[in-house]
Amino acid sequence: MKLRLRENGSYAIDLPEGSRFRLNGEERVLEKAKLALCRCGQSGNKPFCDGTHKRTGFVAEAGELELER
Repeated sequence: MKLRLRENGSYAIDLPEGSRFRLNGEERVLEKAKLALCRCGQSGNKPFCDGTHKRTGFVAEAGELELER
């Protein structure tokens, strides 16, 4: 699994399509190979990113974290 911190943007998690995850105790299936999570704290669709960071002028450095099993 790879977690990318997009410059001035969201957290992007790269997972295989069809991966299962839990959100607030509810199991969900990932429809796309990437999951974008809010990093600015302003999304109207938390914890997911809705692009609000672009309108609010959110500034943060880029980075990357890769986890191996």
